[in-house]
Amino acid sequence: QVQLAESGGGLVHAGGSLRLSCAASGSILSTAAMGWYRQAPGKQRVLVARVSSGSSTDYLDSVKGRFTISRDNAKNTVYLQMNSLKPEDTAVYYCNVRQMVNFLRYDYWGQGTQVTVSS
Repeated sequence: QVQLAESGGGLVHAGGSLRLSCAASGSILSTAAMGWYRQAPGKQRVLVARVSSGSSTDYLDSVKGRFTISRDNAKNTVYLQMNSLKPEDTAVYYCNVRQMVNFLRYDYWGQGTQVTVSS
């Protein structure tokens, strides 16, 4: 099992910055990918950013150039630095760990942290 503990959400004015952190514990494989999703009210959860075990990254188009994902493998922690925040970034942000075991995919989720950007 994997447990995820998120922190760093809050209320910020447009143009401001926030940094989200997610510490993973439990049976984390070195090959696990770590990422952040978000879900706005009435909308589906979408991938915001993901970093592989090899440090390759993927970003939602609308956050490219503003958000940066990074991971500290020694601490099993993933970070999301969010700059130039916009009101449309308002959502609950969820940490995710994805790993493959015996060709089966396992997804683990944090409890979510609210990010609110005021205009």
